[in-house]
Amino acid sequence: MTNPPEANAHEVYTEAAQHEATSLSGWQKRARLLSNLRLVVFLLTGLIAWLAFGSQQIGVIWMIPAVLSFGVLMIWHDRVLREGERSGRIVAFYERGLARLEERWMGGGDRGLGDPPPHHPYADDLDLFGEASLFELLSSARTAAGRRTLARWMLEPAAAETARQRQAAVKELTPRGKLRLDLSLLGEEVGERGLQQTFVEWGQAPPALSPSGRIALRLLAITTTTLTLLGLAAWIWTGAGVIPFLVAIGLQVGVSLFFRQSVGAVVDHVEAPGQELIVLSGLLGRIEEESFTAPRLATLRGLLASSGEQPSVRIRQLRRLIDLLDARRNQLFAPLAGLFCWTTHLALSLETWRSNCGQTLEPWIEAAAEIEVLVALSAYAYENPANAFPEWVDEGPTFQARGLGHPLLPSESCVRNDVSLGGECRVLMMSGSNMSGKSTLLRTVGTACVMAMMGLPVRGEWLRLSPMQIAASIRITDSLQQGASHFFAEIQRLRMVVDLTVGAWPVLFLLDEVLHGTNSHDRRIGAEAVIRGLIDRGALGIVTTHDLALARIEASAQETIVNVHFEDQFDGDQMRFDYRLRPGVVTRSNALELMRSIGLEV
Repeated sequence: MTNPPEANAHEVYTEAAQHEATSLSGWQKRARLLSNLRLVVFLLTGLIAWLAFGSQQIGVIWMIPAVLSFGVLMIWHDRVLREGERSGRIVAFYERGLARLEERWMGGGDRGLGDPPPHHPYADDLDLFGEASLFELLSSARTAAGRRTLARWMLEPAAAETARQRQAAVKELTPRGKLRLDLSLLGEEVGERGLQQTFVEWGQAPPALSPSGRIALRLLAITTTTLTLLGLAAWIWTGAGVIPFLVAIGLQVGVSLFFRQSVGAVVDHVEAPGQELIVLSGLLGRIEEESFTAPRLATLRGLLASSGEQPSVRIRQLRRLIDLLDARRNQLFAPLAGLFCWTTHLALSLETWRSNCGQTLEPWIEAAAEIEVLVALSAYAYENPANAFPEWVDEGPTFQARGLGHPLLPSESCVRNDVSLGGECRVLMMSGSNMSGKSTLLRTVGTACVMAMMGLPVRGEWLRLSPMQIAASIRITDSLQQGASHFFAEIQRLRMVVDLTVGAWPVLFLLDEVLHGTNSHDRRIGAEAVIRGLIDRGALGIVTTHDLALARIEASAQETIVNVHFEDQFDGDQMRFDYRLRPGVVTRSNALELMRSIGLEV
């Protein structure tokens, strides 16, 4: 099933959710009925057992249909429960989509992989992770690799060609609603990054046994197992005594102890990622059913097909081996596992699998994770058809946008603005009163750049930009533990912004109330020096300020710095903002009015 681009996502999701909710109700009714039938048949089976074995009023043969009927009901009931669970997942998938469309998704999704990296140049400033974050809006990844890939794309700049390829992939995947649904049904979300990394390291580790060592151990395991069974049979049926059996057991123990380190190297780290393998094999299998034309998708699909046998089949084989290995922990099976050298035989099979596929494990995971992320991003594109895919240019730096808005703001209250940076205009010096929208516009520009590099459309009429490294100083906090004042924390941040200009990417800097922790005289001198230094190093950006003295820098900047501002209006006792960006310098302040509005006498 594909969703045509002109289809209304809200209508599609609502209709599908209602249809599947009806199916779910039907499965739940059947499950209750079968549960009651199972109880009745169980009681009848007990009655038949008493009549057959207790009072002996009927023949034992009557137990056969009773037991068979109960077994059939168990299988049927289990199938109905699974179908009901699947319907529930489908309903949840569409309800999550409706929550995004109705802008009530905040706090109910994936918040990311913990805290953002310390000292990252923009992650915390742009609210990329955490509750009500961009990550929560976008992420539907089921695997740890997918979540990590999504986070990495948010945190790293991308070349124009990379962004174009991602964009083409997202466009191709946008109408594939069935693919997004199928990936959401793969199983429980897996978020243990450490397990996956350990698993990849297991696959890439050098062989614990050479090929000849594996053959020798296999022959020894078969031989000792055969001797143990023969000794047990001789003890039970020939009266030969227990000595042969004990000798065979001793040989088994000796072989196990001698190869314990090699066997442990194979099996010690392979059991934990069980759920991850279930999701991964399903993900790979579903991707293998698709064909792609977008260059990046075709490359990734080709990588999965380059190893001969399908990766999903290989992963399922590994999953079965791990399930068999895990059976040794069953208390009832453990004695038999010891008799048959179960762990040794499974370790040898796992080592064979590792020698054949271990080195391709990480490329499979990474390729599947990238496709998983692109599928997740395509959901945003499908649900926001009015958003515009950016135009990437190689020359720059440049950032030109019309009607740009922040994607995390409610659509009804989101005011759009035009932003033009590049060419002669290197810096927008943005003045305005408190709460007028200055910081929000900084975050809007930064978030749009992040989304563009990920291949996403942005909330706006159009966007034209070149690859850039974002550097923000918006949310500055002091540190009691480190003895760092707010001002010191801010100048450290500015040092980081300046240092980034010597990197491979032109810098897009977003500075909020630059150097507001010092006096006006020092502030103007310091801020002007920093801004001119950034311009000289090829950067462009936006600087907000309350200090109108900073706005005078424009006069000596030879058109590289342009003043813009936000305004507010008082309507009686109410302060009103229109959040519209205007040319020039703001002419009034609202600080005193704000103080009076909360009852302070000034």
